[in-house]
Amino acid sequence: MKPVVRRRLHQLLIALYAAALFGSLALVAGAAINDRNIEADSGRSLATVTDVGWLRTTVDFRDEEGIYRSPPTGLLYPTGLGEGQRVWVSYSASNPNLVKVEGREWTLAIIPGLSMAVVVTLVAGLLWWLVSFSTRQTIRSSEVRRE
Repeated sequence: MKPVVRRRLHQLLIALYAAALFGSLALVAGAAINDRNIEADSGRSLATVTDVGWLRTTVDFRDEEGIYRSPPTGLLYPTGLGEGQRVWVSYSASNPNLVKVEGREWTLAIIPGLSMAVVVTLVAGLLWWLVSFSTRQTIRSSEVRRE
């Protein structure tokens, strides 16, 4: 493999690594923004957990106007909830689809965000080493043949 291929692979790894780190930062920042939006125009209700899935936990609750809501994106910070359980939720009155378990904060997203950054760093380091190692061997063997 030519040195230009090695350089391009390293550039690709840097771009993917930067995107993944941005994703881990966005995970935490998004949670903080959602919490801020809920606190700016907050409502409170008793909700029933209707489904606990791998991707989302859904709840039904009645908002301040008496309308039953079931946010399609699910509940923020649903860890430890079970189907049929009743929990107090806080929601944004201006956007009732933005709902979180009362008392849970955006700081719960810090550990998953950091975990994601650590795993991405380890994987990127391993891939960097693999690209460097495999292309180094190929470059050296092609240089020997020329002599």
